[in-house]
This record gives sequence, C-alpha cells and structure tokens, in this order.
Amino acid sequence: MEPTRDCPLFGGAFSTILPTGAIDVSDLRPVPDNQEVFCHPVTDQSLIVELLELQAHVQGEVAARYHFEDVGGVQGARAVHVESVQPLSLENLALRGCCQEVWVLSGKQQVAKHNQQVAKEVTLHQALLRLPQYQTDLLLTFNQPPADNRSSLGPENLSLPPWSLGEFEQLVTSLTLHDPNIFGSQ
Repeated sequence: MEPTRDCPLFGGAFSTILPTGAIDVSDLRPVPDNQEVFCHPVTDQSLIVELLELQAHVQGEVAARYHFEDVGGVQGARAVHVESVQPLSLENLALRGCCQEVWVLSGKQQVAKHNQQVAKEVTLHQALLRLPQYQTDLLLTFNQPPADNRSSLGPENLSLPPWSLGEFEQLVTSLTLHDPNIFGSQ
C-alpha cells in the first residue's frame, strides 16, 4: 500500500503525505477545529497536526520545549523528559516560504490513557513550525505507544507495520499551505 498523497487538512487549506493506512479520527469521534488527528489501524500510534497561537514569548529550542511540556500538561502527564531538540533545515520543507524556523523534539511522557490508573511511558516526536506572519505555531506530533501495546502485531498484521520516524518526517516536510485565509485576516 502507498502513503496517502496530498491528503487535504483543515478543509483543504493544507495538504500533506500521510503514512499508509492512516485513519481520520474525526470519522470516529469529535476532534477540535484546530486539530487534524490520524491513528494507525493496528497499533496505538497517532499523528496530530495542530494550529496554535504563536507563543512569541519563547524562541528557538525553548519554544519546542514549551509546547512539549504544554502537551504533557494537557494530557495530565505525570512526568515529561526531553531527549533531544534540534533545528530542522528549512530547505527541505514545503512550507519554507512562510516558516521562520523549525524545531524537532523527541521525548517521553508518563501518561495514563482513557481514565486508567497506570501511567505508561509514551514516546513523542514533535515538529514545531513557527509562522509568525500568521501569528501561528504549527505543531505536529507523532505518538508512539509502549512496546506492550503492539502485541496485536502478529503475523496476520505484518501487512501494515508500525509507522516509522521517516514517515513522520515525510508528513512534516510535505506539509503544504494552499489557503492562508485559514489564519483569518492578517
């Protein structure tokens, strides 16, 4: 199976290349208007694209850490740990014309899912694309569950392996803006 090319996001204002088998979570449950959420059909992996208000009070690597910690707070994480934060070159980015800077962060968060008592360690990879001319921080998140959540990956499910970090990078670099009116009047 091929990845989904030019998948429209936010009513066609953006498009991107999604990994093979990505399921639009808005077909299953309500999703906030500022988010597009996709899940893997076999694993508990998910991809989230969020349009957020620009956090101008933080810059560079600190901005990436700010959003990572904010997501942890929203999810009720009991612990957050940043493993790495690195700048990403704009030259490979479809959004290079309107993106001021990009930061890629990898880390772990202790999160209890769906009102469970036991918190599990989830690996998150985030890309923060800063669009100051639109007063927007664009946050892309790849959630990878702990290995024990992948127990359903038996031989019958090998036709659709877990998503890779490379597929997340493709989502980030292929993200394209088609309609800047999504940001309102500037």
